[in-house]
Amino acid sequence: MFRQLTRQLHAKGRGLGITRKSLKKHDNFQRHSSTKPFSHWSQYEMGPPDPIVGLNEAFAKDDFASKVNVGVGAYRCDDGLPWVLPCVREAETIITNKQMNHEYLGMVGDPEFVNLALKFVYGDDSKAMAENRVAGVQTLSGTGGLRVFGELLKTKGNHNHIYVPSPTWGNHIPIFRNAGLEVREYRYYDPKSSTLDFDNMIRDMKDMPEGSTVLLHACAHNPTGMDPSVEQWAEISKTMKDHNLSPFFDCAYQGFASGNAPQDAFAIRMFVDDGHTLATVQSFSKNFGLYGQRVGALSIVTADEAEKQKVLSQLKIVIRPIYSNPPKFGANIVKTILSDDRLTVDFVDQCRDMADRINSMRISLRTTLEEGGQERSWEHITNQIGMFAFSGMTKEEVMDLREKHHIYCTLDGRISMAGVTSQNVNYIADAINDVTTKQH
Repeated sequence: MFRQLTRQLHAKGRGLGITRKSLKKHDNFQRHSSTKPFSHWSQYEMGPPDPIVGLNEAFAKDDFASKVNVGVGAYRCDDGLPWVLPCVREAETIITNKQMNHEYLGMVGDPEFVNLALKFVYGDDSKAMAENRVAGVQTLSGTGGLRVFGELLKTKGNHNHIYVPSPTWGNHIPIFRNAGLEVREYRYYDPKSSTLDFDNMIRDMKDMPEGSTVLLHACAHNPTGMDPSVEQWAEISKTMKDHNLSPFFDCAYQGFASGNAPQDAFAIRMFVDDGHTLATVQSFSKNFGLYGQRVGALSIVTADEAEKQKVLSQLKIVIRPIYSNPPKFGANIVKTILSDDRLTVDFVDQCRDMADRINSMRISLRTTLEEGGQERSWEHITNQIGMFAFSGMTKEEVMDLREKHHIYCTLDGRISMAGVTSQNVNYIADAINDVTTKQH
């Protein structure tokens, strides 16, 4: 049978004029016709490296024994290594033992995960949740949720612009621009005093066109770590309500910022209580340590249940041609933890441990910097909260820090406090004092 099929295939080849001689002739032509084959991709130029990726590559090439990377926004233990939360390990075991299938999720993702994620951010006693007027979907972490929301604003809501704080997370601007929105900035931080530029923030909000969407960092502002006070949040809420502005919260550090998840969601919950129909994007990368699992949620608080269903239908339409549906595993981990009272308590304790280590390093870094005898104030290091410290170093000082002391942070002077440990804090502080003293 095999020989018969082989003869038939050879016969078909001869019918098409394909012979060993013709194949050899074609091969010789290919080798001698051109030394450089034509490519449809030759017009593409080398793109600039991503600031964080480029920083990591430079760090990897540095062979200095005491080099330090304080540029990456991922938690590290005091030994400088990644940490998987024990509650996450336990959830992984539970999931594995269930021998679950690998079927597709729907466009909205895992409904149970979405419900738990929304309760996590809005609260178990949320009136909006009880009234069934919050539309929610699972997303590809916070980044994917931001893009989906940008597409929703542009293609379904007829929005042409969005306001973001200055400064903001570096990826916010290209995400919204690629969604077709004009990105406008409002004043947020005063680099001269290393404080919140609150009065100018309020002035800028009052000058925004009615109906504008305004991005707000729910807690642990990235990159400054400087958050509004309770009283300032109340004034922001009133200003946005009075001027008919639409709040959009980016919540990437709930529980990780202060060690208290409800406290970190305070601003969002207050805005909902104040009557805002707002949107929130959540990331579970930092607080659950699920960086590589891309777990997130996007939710929109609407006026009523009918409006919720309309918004949800439009979210599905946006999601379908982008990625159709999200992955399961990371969402299963979060779902397993938040649906179990004991695992939730363990998560709260372990998340607090991460926040406490970060905060203790802030105190150590500030104390050691102040022992250097400079006139420059380092008080802002402990006034800030969350993953990052906005050091106030100039680009020139950052480059000196890298070239002279082999310490790597982003060019805006943002330091990932997760990279600061009890073993390297003195070295980092001495190096910062060295390069900043040189400039003054």
